[in-house]
Amino acid sequence: MNLSLFPRDPSRSGILSRRARRLMVLGAACSLIVTLAACAQKEQKPAAKPPVPVAIATVERTTVPVQIKAIGNVEPYATVAVKAQVNGEVLKVHFTEGQDVKKGDLLFTIDPRTYQAAVRKAEANLSRNLVQARNARQDAERYAQLVKDGIVTSEQYEQYRTKAEAFAADVSADRAAVENAKVELSYCFIRSPLTGRTGNLAVHAGNIVKANENPPLVTINQITPVYVAFSIPEKDLAEIKHRMAAGKLAVEATIPNDAGPAEQGVISFLDNTVDVATGTIKLKGTFENRARRLWPGQFANVVVTLAARPNAIVVPTQAIQTGQSGPYIFVVKADSSVEIRQVTPGIAYEGVTIIEQGLAPGERVVTDGQMRLTPNAKVTAKQGPGTGNQGPAKSRQGSGQSPGKQP
Repeated sequence: MNLSLFPRDPSRSGILSRRARRLMVLGAACSLIVTLAACAQKEQKPAAKPPVPVAIATVERTTVPVQIKAIGNVEPYATVAVKAQVNGEVLKVHFTEGQDVKKGDLLFTIDPRTYQAAVRKAEANLSRNLVQARNARQDAERYAQLVKDGIVTSEQYEQYRTKAEAFAADVSADRAAVENAKVELSYCFIRSPLTGRTGNLAVHAGNIVKANENPPLVTINQITPVYVAFSIPEKDLAEIKHRMAAGKLAVEATIPNDAGPAEQGVISFLDNTVDVATGTIKLKGTFENRARRLWPGQFANVVVTLAARPNAIVVPTQAIQTGQSGPYIFVVKADSSVEIRQVTPGIAYEGVTIIEQGLAPGERVVTDGQMRLTPNAKVTAKQGPGTGNQGPAKSRQGSGQSPGKQP
């Protein structure tokens, strides 16, 4: 007895079976497609990165001068602030400001009439006292004979002798007064105390000036020769003293933005104490300055060459980078890949730096483009002027990139 509430429908059961089979086939096909795609991705290799274009230089062995470089100031060889030594009116200025003058040249004339009168008065006093002194001396000589003859007393003689000595003293004082008046008169004619170049003119004809008044009438600087003052670290003091004791120590000075050759001079002054605040000591170089390229007050780049270091290993300075572990350089290997090499830099000279440790002559280093590099990255030499595989002398004419930090 069939108790089912829903009798079976044979046609409906067949339809469900066909649908299930279709879904199973479709699922298997999708799984196969996904599996094949994954296998294809696994088998596909990543595309190689193109080589990085960089500037390359060759490590060289050469002779490098051992130098001390500093910034100095040009100072006049001598400076005189010309002031009036008497009071009066400036009658005439005998030069133009900025003019070259020689020692003894007349610069200013101050009204001399008052001082000429003082000279005449002093000379008149001298003449009067000369007459009185002569008469007193003659009286004293006469009374000296009379006292010997017993005609006058010794007291009377002493009076005339004392009077003669007093007039003689007056004559000496008058002579000094005449000399002083003449000196005062000479101060009315102000002359250059040295050969040099005049500066800004503070007074003109008609001005009233006073003795030793500030500012000075004019300042004269001697600029041939000239000094260049600079300071060096105290660690270099021993070497400087040794070189100076052996003979004249040469020094060079150049002015920024001056394309001419360096001025040549010698060290002429070494200070007697080290500045404890800065740890430096002051020196001066003397330069002939015949072309007057060095001007008082200018800054100058100073170079003192102590010796020459032969067989030094050098690279362009811009090849040296700075990282957390210290200075390093990207070295180009034979397969055109790069490695990071820690180095110990030494002194620098005209765009190259001595490498004390870490490189060998003939190796190739990257001098530009380091910011795009990583260890083992492939590189290629840049094309164009000032790039490519070249020595330090040529590479330092390139971009001059400042050392960066390792990423």
